Amino acid sequence: MNDAPTTKAAPMTKAAPMTKAERILLVTGMSGAGKTSALKSLEDIGYEAVDNVPLPLLGSLVAPAKHRPSRPIAIGVDIRTRDFGVDALLEELDHLIAKSGAEVKVLFMDCDDDELGRRYGETRHRHPLALDRPVSDGIQNERRLMSRLRHRADLTLDTTGQPPGELKRILQGHFSPESEQELSVFITSFSYRNGLPREADLVFDVRFLANPHYVTGLRELTGMDLKVAEFISTDKDFEPFFESLTGLLATLLPRYAAEGKSYLTIAVGCTGGRHRSVFVAEKLAAWLNETGRPLQLNHRVLESGDKNTKQGGFYKT
Repeated sequence: MNDAPTTKAAPMTKAAPMTKAERILLVTGMSGAGKTSALKSLEDIGYEAVDNVPLPLLGSLVAPAKHRPSRPIAIGVDIRTRDFGVDALLEELDHLIAKSGAEVKVLFMDCDDDELGRRYGETRHRHPLALDRPVSDGIQNERRLMSRLRHRADLTLDTTGQPPGELKRILQGHFSPESEQELSVFITSFSYRNGLPREADLVFDVRFLANPHYVTGLRELTGMDLKVAEFISTDKDFEPFFESLTGLLATLLPRYAAEGKSYLTIAVGCTGGRHRSVFVAEKLAAWLNETGRPLQLNHRVLESGDKNTKQGGFYKT
């Protein structure tokens, strides 16, 4: 199945810092949404990954703390798992939380129905709940069955239209075994023409700023070039906007951290994703860098390999 790999984060409850051996991540979700890819990515970042473990064996797999392996565990479970049932899985999950002495979290992989249908069509695989019916029937039935489990998830990742490599980056941000329980921030610029990044927690639209695209000599540059930065900075509304933006984040970030959120994605968008959004994202990253908070920066359009994009070098963090 094409588990080609976004994302909306469900609220995470704050937990005391855990050692690597005390982390258990249950990976579930819609068939075809990327569970297999997620497990592979988690294995790459240091987890022991086990897929399709029969529910009666979950308890024996997750042994008492002193007997668990040195690495955290990621366990894949979905409707193809033997003896699978949402009620049974939720009951087993409660048992693990109560008895294992570990930090147990649930990751739910999701994707919109149209893309799931396309993935099944491309691979010519049958949906496990629609062996003799249209794929769409199986998807709708599975979504109904999995709704309570999705609601229970600590994090839901929507992989619809997700760029290659994005899934691993998101999983590493949320679940890295090296995490020190400090809020990390990921900033990305994007183009509204390509749609909103589904993994974004906060989205800021900067299309109100003066557009370098219509200025001779600036169109072929990017928001990382000094000439473009100077042009946008002269917009009378830029400074008040950026001051308000940083003021808002200065208030929000400590509150998110206090609530136990480990990873925050901030998306900044403009029409083409090459000028205004890039400049503001770079500027925002530079401001955050000065605060000493862990951060990553990405420009979706520039990273896409557009042959017409000229890379600049402004506001490196």
